[in-house]
Amino acid sequence: MRSPVFEEFDPADDCDCPGCVHWRRVLPHSPAGRSPGHPAANRTLAVAAAAATAVGAHAAPALAAPHASGPAAVPALPYVSAGDGPGTPQGPRAPLYGPGGQAALPGSPAQAPAITRAAIVERARKWVAEKVPYSMTSYWSDGYRQDCSGYVSMAWNLPGNEWTGSLVKYAEKITEDELQPGDILLFHNPADPFGESHVVLFGGWADAGRTSYVAYEQTRPHTRRATTPYAYWNNSAGYVPYRYKGVTEGTADTGPQSAGPPAAQGRTPFPGAAYFGPGAHNRYVTELGRMLAGRGGARFYTVGPGPRWTDADRRATRAFQRAQGWRGAAADGLPGPLTWDLLVTGRGRDIPAGAPAPPAPASPVPPASPAPLSGPSSHGVPGYPGRALLRPGADNAHVARLGRRLVEKGFGRHFTGEPGPRWSEAHRRSVEAFQRAQGWRGGAVDGHPGPETWRRLFS
Repeated sequence: MRSPVFEEFDPADDCDCPGCVHWRRVLPHSPAGRSPGHPAANRTLAVAAAAATAVGAHAAPALAAPHASGPAAVPALPYVSAGDGPGTPQGPRAPLYGPGGQAALPGSPAQAPAITRAAIVERARKWVAEKVPYSMTSYWSDGYRQDCSGYVSMAWNLPGNEWTGSLVKYAEKITEDELQPGDILLFHNPADPFGESHVVLFGGWADAGRTSYVAYEQTRPHTRRATTPYAYWNNSAGYVPYRYKGVTEGTADTGPQSAGPPAAQGRTPFPGAAYFGPGAHNRYVTELGRMLAGRGGARFYTVGPGPRWTDADRRATRAFQRAQGWRGAAADGLPGPLTWDLLVTGRGRDIPAGAPAPPAPASPVPPASPAPLSGPSSHGVPGYPGRALLRPGADNAHVARLGRRLVEKGFGRHFTGEPGPRWSEAHRRSVEAFQRAQGWRGGAVDGHPGPETWRRLFS
């Protein structure tokens, strides 16, 4: 895997090359971090690039914007589509803006304030819950820029807004096997660093085979949390794993901690979201129930815990999640990588004794379209809707549900974005791949789900 190149686009603040010396002289920074209004500041990027080249500047002098800060310093970059994936152009380095925001002085050293993995994910979830709109020029109320690099800067609680060319100052490169929640996958494209580069926050593996993961990212139209093929929908080979230097292994809680067992190297890794929820029947459900019972959730179980997923498992999981201070979609009663990690390591808060059992939340799956189903749900498996709703031209909730399930099962490589409700060639090819994985051949592999394909996919 080729490592991204950063230095030629982000020269040091004390660089003494002729180009940097020239621009520091003609474009001095004001104490507030904004340009004092020198006429050269209003030139286009192309003119600035040509002038800098004449005095021997770095290979990309037009990108000297990372030295500047503030909304007024953001260059007017055009929207550039990142292949078949979502377009995510970004702004340069900038201080925090908004309530309580303070402008960082140019040249201040990169500091990595300590933060736990749980806190990183919790901060990331706040933007998901608030559906922060994507923008490379706007700043949210917490002072962070509403683009992909600003989102990671926010999640890591950095002192300012970074970009994909400077985030590495706060991070260290790791391997795919070392990825843990709170790490990032960074794609920095030297050919178009502001237009086609992207970064996502790693939320944990979504399946035991590590073919997909939970990604938190700032993209159009707003912040999202989605199961994503590793390493990304497009430019996959260019994404490099990094870990924040200031990350600690503790939890985000500051109150009394659980006295559960310490972390062990031999602990069971998170098997993937597909092993939990209605219809699940496996040993991981049993292990989850036993851990929850040991953390104050025994009162939810009248029998068991056992290998078949029940409403007791969901209510106990949700109670544990709420004990960590999580709300909304973060406390949906379905264990994710972070919930599992807190349980197997004995960290986080226990379920409070005597607290009322929270009601089971509504299913996270959107309601089906009003079209009649050909059969009722069985053991949590949604009823097969019929071929008429799963064919070219179809646009309904069943198609969206099918696409999400294919991604969860590891058959989502044909999708270039999050599967939607409109039937596409990606749906057909993904269904075909799943059917071949069952050992079927010939006419049984047509890319259109029948009752048996549907049952196997959702069981």
